[in-house]
Amino acid sequence: MAERSRPGGDTDVVVPRTKAEKETKRPSLYRVLLHNDDYTTQEFVDWVLVTVFHHDPESAHRIMLNVHMHGVGVAGIYPFEIAETKAEKTMELAREADYPLLVTVEPE
Repeated sequence: MAERSRPGGDTDVVVPRTKAEKETKRPSLYRVLLHNDDYTTQEFVDWVLVTVFHHDPESAHRIMLNVHMHGVGVAGIYPFEIAETKAEKTMELAREADYPLLVTVEPE
């Protein structure tokens, strides 16, 4: 801060102007969904959840059972680009292993 003298010895304090800071918006989030089928093994789904989505083995198994029992389950929630990348990587790994695992992405 700078001080400016006025006649008579008084001083004014000059406060520099700053641009209003723009508020950073959080990115929209998307769910990565695993869909149940009759061919993809439970072990493969567990492995994908640990390898691609970085779940611990216990939570991966719980998610896999949810997919198995309800037909679909959330593997994770991410910004769009990350969700899309994880979905594509999972489908690529499934195809390489000859599994028809379907993975979709939907808005949160």
